[in-house]
Amino acid sequence: MKKVGFFPGSFDPFTKGHEDIVVRALTLFDEIIIGIGHNANKARYFPIEKMIAWIELTFENQPVSVVSYNDLTANVAKDMGANFLIRGLRNTTDFEYENSIAQVNRYLVENLETVFLITSPHLAPISSTIIRDLHRYGTNVDEFLPYNINT
Repeated sequence: MKKVGFFPGSFDPFTKGHEDIVVRALTLFDEIIIGIGHNANKARYFPIEKMIAWIELTFENQPVSVVSYNDLTANVAKDMGANFLIRGLRNTTDFEYENSIAQVNRYLVENLETVFLITSPHLAPISSTIIRDLHRYGTNVDEFLPYNINT
């Protein structure tokens, strides 16, 4: 059976920390679908169309696809044929939050397993929120992103 992992998030922006999770997950899964979820309570900083294009460029010629969605993550994963959710953990706070979500997703879709990957230590301090703030105030954020946002 093909192992398909669904990696959900807002990815605003998709960072080197996210890239690290996908690269490492590619050793475990046959295919990875990166899902950019719409959050009605948040306005995006980077346009979703640009983020999709940047992520697709990052994983060109690899078994990675990118979709946007506006539904429950578990439902989308099931509809996309994914049997695993992939989540990155930077710290224990992330674990507490993600563990609760994993339990609900498993309730919604019985055979949907969540796989947690610990972020590589040198990338753990990177967060999309910090990168947005740096960029908003004119700081070059290239070293935190696996693509160039100025192209």
